[in-house]
Amino acid sequence: MLRRVTLPLIAPSVAAGAVLAWARALGEFGATVTFAGSFPGRTQTLPLSVYHALDQDPDAAIALSLVLLLVCIAVLVGLRERWVGAGAGAVPATGPVR
Repeated sequence: MLRRVTLPLIAPSVAAGAVLAWARALGEFGATVTFAGSFPGRTQTLPLSVYHALDQDPDAAIALSLVLLLVCIAVLVGLRERWVGAGAGAVPATGPVR
């Protein structure tokens, strides 16, 4: 019953939670700087790399920002069927309840 009922029902919610957690981590800046510091190669995230590159090499900061933007667009394009294909308020057909 767990594999046939529960897991298929929670799969979309788990996937949505994973995507939201990934998006939150991708844009994380303040907590990383405050608690972990910014050590290149160890705790530096892409937004922190953009921030540090902005002072020294603005062209590198623009390139890093474009990489971050391309990753976000790729994820949105990859997930477009989840939103566009289902339609607003669509409820999956599960058959009769017994």
